[in-house]
Amino acid sequence: MLQDSSKPKTEPELLEVSSKYYNFQDVLKRMENDKHITIQDFRSNQHYYSASFEVTRIRILLSWPNWGFARFFNPLTVQILSWKPRAVYYPGFANAEQCQSIIEMAKITLEPSTLALRKGETEETTKGTRTSSGTFISASEDKSGTLDIIEEKIARATMIPKTHGEEFNVLRYEIGQRYLSHYDAFNPDEYGPQKSQRVASFLLYLSDVEEGGETIFPFENGLNMDINYNFKECIGLKVKPRQGDGLLFYSLFPNGTIDQMSLHGSCPVIKGEKWVATKWIRNQEDYY
Repeated sequence: MLQDSSKPKTEPELLEVSSKYYNFQDVLKRMENDKHITIQDFRSNQHYYSASFEVTRIRILLSWPNWGFARFFNPLTVQILSWKPRAVYYPGFANAEQCQSIIEMAKITLEPSTLALRKGETEETTKGTRTSSGTFISASEDKSGTLDIIEEKIARATMIPKTHGEEFNVLRYEIGQRYLSHYDAFNPDEYGPQKSQRVASFLLYLSDVEEGGETIFPFENGLNMDINYNFKECIGLKVKPRQGDGLLFYSLFPNGTIDQMSLHGSCPVIKGEKWVATKWIRNQEDYY
């Protein structure tokens, strides 16, 4: 029997963000329709308020009744960050030991990160867009079983089978390194015909960052959507990296069109170092 020990010793601390949610009951209804998920809805006594946001927490109990063995996951705390784009935060998704294990695996094969190029783009014209180092690792390569545990937790949290996920892309951002705002989904007009599409992205933060390195959504709630916006300014909904926390956001609407508000990037690291593992989730299993 495998055991996930990622439950923190204390109640996970919710993230303070500048956002608001809409139609929260729709999320609860969708989750209740999944027979493998039991929901205990509660409201925290320590809500964070500002002029534009409110936070609610729910607990999801994950179980595997139809398998030949049991894998028990501790309850997940879920925080809705935004409905435009749809973004969900998972405090305490992994523990420090799991995060460090993934970092040590990635260090062996790190190399400069690359980009999927649009029509007419070259490596030279896109130089400076993405300045991190990275590597791809599949769960099958990890003999410790850490990535397998994380992958299955992501599948249950997203309610999308793990067979739809790409390999983990583990990234390291050093001081000054960034990733300018971009879409994870591929627009066929820019990238050509696509056999499948990225529906959602799950980011697992593997380290704390002293300053900078936030995940940025510049178009959150329709803000900054004009031709004069400077993507290097890192203005918008920001999610500060915190070791062990997860961030899920959706790139596509249910009808398959790209959500323009899912534009996102990584602000430059000002102090410290940022490690993150990204799992891109496709709408089909056979995605290449």
